[in-house]
Amino acid sequence: MFIRFLIKDFRFSEVTILKRLVLAILIATLVSSDALSAELKTGVILNRRYNFTLARKELDYTLYIPKSYDNTKKYPLIVALHGLRSNPQQIIRYPNLQQLAEKHNYIIVAPMGYNDRGWYGSFGWRVGGSLPENLGELSEKDVLNVLAITRAELKIDERRVYLYGHSMGGGGSLHLAAKYPDQFAAVAVAAPAYYKPATTLKAIAQTPVFIVQGELDLLVRVAVTRRLVKSAKTVGLKVTYQEVAGGSHLEVAWDTLPKIFEFYNLHSRKQPAPAVPNAQPVTKKPAVER
Repeated sequence: MFIRFLIKDFRFSEVTILKRLVLAILIATLVSSDALSAELKTGVILNRRYNFTLARKELDYTLYIPKSYDNTKKYPLIVALHGLRSNPQQIIRYPNLQQLAEKHNYIIVAPMGYNDRGWYGSFGWRVGGSLPENLGELSEKDVLNVLAITRAELKIDERRVYLYGHSMGGGGSLHLAAKYPDQFAAVAVAAPAYYKPATTLKAIAQTPVFIVQGELDLLVRVAVTRRLVKSAKTVGLKVTYQEVAGGSHLEVAWDTLPKIFEFYNLHSRKQPAPAVPNAQPVTKKPAVER
């Protein structure tokens, strides 16, 4: 009788423990889901910050996640690079950008590029007279760090990572696409401030490129962009060029966004992009809201 009592008591305890375990798992799941949803706010601009170890400082970037975001699915990503003397907060607020991200279910991330004049490495890693001296290196690596963080934190379709850049950001986009051609499915730039020979773009001969330019742009002259497009095609680039009659430097960057999203929708990589090169290791908590 005593043994039967022990067995019965053991079974009762075992069932109780299992019930409590299941309950604990359910509670933990609900808590983690609430925490996840609280951390990954959708439908709003997220101002974020991470620790850039090489620069020994914290850097800001902005993030937009569409309301449709589902952690069980993968989403295309646009890396948006701002222009000279601009910042991530401005480019992510370009007219229609968020609305189009919602319509087409895109995630958008906009890095700082270290500061508002880093050129994303397109003028080299060390530029004479710049402060700090390795400004180009820091600017380029900041983009790679933010890309790595975003890919680690969110459900990103590695076949559908795109670059979008305006002015200085356009030049930076072409530079980064050519230097890391296995990372991006397509590139779209507005008034690109790219002053290298077109031969430097041979690495993206198989990457679709969309270029838009305003006819009356006083900052990036239309003649410069026309020469870039012509010479890029001679080295094998697949360039779609749109010139806006009467267009200036600014509005062409957002007026053509609907066509740019349609352009992105047509292109994806055959193979997923590999791990982001030259990026610092992503920590368990890579970024915080600010």
